[in-house]
Amino acid sequence: MRSLDVARAVCERYHPGLLKELEQIPYTEREKPGSPIIDLFRIHGGVGLLIPEKFGGHGAAPLDALHTQLALGSLSPSLVAAVSMHHFTVAMLYSLAVAKGRLTDAQNDLLRRVVPDQLVMASGWAEGRTEQNILTPSVTARPVEGGYLLSGAKKPCSLSHSMSLLTASIAIHGLEGDPELALALVPADSPGLTVRPFWGNELLAGAESDEVLLEDVFVPKDMVVRAGADDPRRLDDLQTAGFVWFEMLITAGYLGGAAALVEQVQERERGSVQERAALGVELEASVALLEGVARAIGPEPGDEASVARVLVARYAVQNALPRITSHSLELLGGLDFIRSSGHALEAAASTALAFHPPGRGAAAEPLLRYFDGGPLVLA
Repeated sequence: MRSLDVARAVCERYHPGLLKELEQIPYTEREKPGSPIIDLFRIHGGVGLLIPEKFGGHGAAPLDALHTQLALGSLSPSLVAAVSMHHFTVAMLYSLAVAKGRLTDAQNDLLRRVVPDQLVMASGWAEGRTEQNILTPSVTARPVEGGYLLSGAKKPCSLSHSMSLLTASIAIHGLEGDPELALALVPADSPGLTVRPFWGNELLAGAESDEVLLEDVFVPKDMVVRAGADDPRRLDDLQTAGFVWFEMLITAGYLGGAAALVEQVQERERGSVQERAALGVELEASVALLEGVARAIGPEPGDEASVARVLVARYAVQNALPRITSHSLELLGGLDFIRSSGHALEAAASTALAFHPPGRGAAAEPLLRYFDGGPLVLA
């Protein structure tokens, strides 16, 4: 199918051989706990997709990143659910790194190691929204000599078992005043950091979305990114930009699973010509909508219009996914359903898009106000 062929070609350019290796693993093996998919992602240079070339990465454009996610999603929803967290974190951190003076020397040195050492970043950021700094974190930071002691938990936290680094939004509590919001870079092997079971669903189990617990984890002062008096909106703008990246990438990943089902319908010539064409039209409309978002993303995507645009695309695709997947399964037929659970599981996994914040209900009034000319404020 044309859209998937284009996506696979882009993915192969950035990660040669990855798709072929994933295909050789049975679907249920790819998606179960302990799956090798994240290791394969790392082996094939996956961590550097959005990292700028000056830091050793590919510096992929948004459209290429979207196509790469679409291709990977056609084979493993667990993989795209996990690596979307890495990619949007990378997009945020390296936007600071390329701006002179935004990060400490130690932070820059760490980011220069990510590609050579293939370090995977898990996200302990709170979910993003406009008109607000990083949301009240679940991790607090107590100042001590030379740094901070972090305590709290992030659950679920994708990549919890494979991560090299946890990037966590934190609340720094001082002697007086409101807590200051900041970002901590925490090595996965830090004393006091543990991983506990949390994810109980067989779907997306390969994403390693368990609980990361921090109990008095020491983080040096130069491994904490603070807004600073000279740029108080730094983390606010950073998170909004990351939110746009995340919504686009995660939506593309789940759409890739639906595209794989449609491709099977087309290749097997299931149903009538009219049915197959209608199915293809609905899928291609969703792909084109996301491609429009990717083309519109500029070097600084953290503006209100970008947030609104990506949310409209995400909810439109979310509406289309159940129709695309259920119709695909129906056309593939009962024998396909009986002989293997792979296609049914792939269809079911796509429903997880509805569970990523912000939920459709929570965004309804803010979007209506924005459509009417007001500001977009997600609560």
